[in-house]
Amino acid sequence: MDPMSLQNYTIPPGVHPISSDLLDLRSDSEVDHDLLHPKLVSDEKNIWFFWHSGFTHMHPYTQRNVRAWHRRFSKQGWAVRVLDRIPSSPLNVANFLDISDPSTFPRAFVDGRIGGDYAPQHTSDLVRFPLLIKYGGVYADVGLMQIGDLDRLWNKTVGDPSSRFDILTYNAGTVEERSMTNYFMCSGRNNPLFERCHKLFLELWAADGGKTSTEGMHTSPLLKGIPLLGQGGSLTFEENGKKFSPEEVSKMLSDYITQAQAITMVMGLIDEEDNWNGPKYVAEHIYAMDYMEGSQLINAMTAWDGPKAFELMSLSLPQADKQQSAGQRQAREVVEGCLQKSFGFKLAHGLILRVMGDTLGSLWRKHDGSDNVPGTYAHWLRYGTMYWAPDEVPPPLDFQVIEPYKRGPLLKAE
Repeated sequence: MDPMSLQNYTIPPGVHPISSDLLDLRSDSEVDHDLLHPKLVSDEKNIWFFWHSGFTHMHPYTQRNVRAWHRRFSKQGWAVRVLDRIPSSPLNVANFLDISDPSTFPRAFVDGRIGGDYAPQHTSDLVRFPLLIKYGGVYADVGLMQIGDLDRLWNKTVGDPSSRFDILTYNAGTVEERSMTNYFMCSGRNNPLFERCHKLFLELWAADGGKTSTEGMHTSPLLKGIPLLGQGGSLTFEENGKKFSPEEVSKMLSDYITQAQAITMVMGLIDEEDNWNGPKYVAEHIYAMDYMEGSQLINAMTAWDGPKAFELMSLSLPQADKQQSAGQRQAREVVEGCLQKSFGFKLAHGLILRVMGDTLGSLWRKHDGSDNVPGTYAHWLRYGTMYWAPDEVPPPLDFQVIEPYKRGPLLKAE
């Protein structure tokens, strides 16, 4: 029996239990067998992940994330796959995409020469667009915990031919900003925005005879006119005696998530030669949820203090005859808030650790199993993501047609 089913957690208002016949409640080993032996692609209901060394070498807390996606959605027709780059693996990217095709991957990917401090992350960035373009479905980071009802939202947006929405994602920033998060992207096959994003992304990698990392990509004339990530902010950090200014941090973030910068440019591009109007397409066809409440609520409620979030999630719930402490009260508010309001929660890793220090994700990584201790708030959250769903799905931001960032051909500098 699944050990989580033995828990007796309180279901928050505005949240409902998922019918047991919609859940795959077999043992972890049986779920893992399905994840390691995927069925052939038959339609667009695909959930794609990537981990360079494969599912069995993922950190346990991210394995739990992926299993939860499978348990929640496989019985509704979704196929969950964690692609890798292991030569003998049936989940090797090469079994799904032509890795020798220069219109699909840059030379550095083909040759295994992607370098820099975040090579695995940038390798995964390069498989996202091709998978969605060829097969459709969802691309998600392994660090994304799913909370909301993906199948319900798919069926009213991308999966509904009569819907005006072709893309489902999160938007970082206000409704006036165009900053799609690349940790959750959903579309049907051959999406016109993602096709253009991919062309631009490959062109950025092809610069200077072929890049082996994204370092310096923020300076590309093909990205001229879009704001740097975090521009105008106050984030600084010190490392090995060197202090990085807010401007330097902004440039580092923009290089780290160049893929998102490419998306922003296409969203704000009018290319009459290609019959492309990005601002109009975004306003008419993208269902973008607010990323803060939709996927970053724990961080918002703890002021992006990773150790504080870890401390709260590690607390045990009060016994029936005990008064809850201030920490337990805050932890309850966090868990209930996520389960009621959010569509997911993105555990942060990568460059953010250099800038802001430890996150909840990095601390779950350091303290193996701490996210899965029965009776804690972390376990209550995990339980809720598997057995329950919010009554409502987050509404889309009301995108309007904005002034373009650029007028002219996608692959030509102004």
